[in-house]
Amino acid sequence: MDLLTTEQRNTLLANGRRMAEESTSAPVWPVAKLFTPDASATWLLAWLDPEDGDVAWGCCDPGLGCPEIGPVRLSEIAAVRGALGLPVERDLYFEAEMSLSAYARLARDRGALVA
Repeated sequence: MDLLTTEQRNTLLANGRRMAEESTSAPVWPVAKLFTPDASATWLLAWLDPEDGDVAWGCCDPGLGCPEIGPVRLSEIAAVRGALGLPVERDLYFEAEMSLSAYARLARDRGALVA
């Protein structure tokens, strides 16, 4: 399974171009949720760097109780394997219900990213 659909990649890149061009504090919403089916790692991705399409920005939770917003490489996510050796999957049914910063606040409060 590809980590992102073509539509998600295009939306993430468009969000990345908007973030690079505008100095805005407008909330950005996650576009894709990735997770390890046999571990606790979760990534909510909101934009891709238009200069380097391998660098995504989102709320990242490696499953250690310290979720944070920041950059992550898609190639590194693709290399992650859970406890049983299963690869990262895309949540086929994910639809964002709040902004990325709201997910991050909630994740910090709970000690885990719940989406």
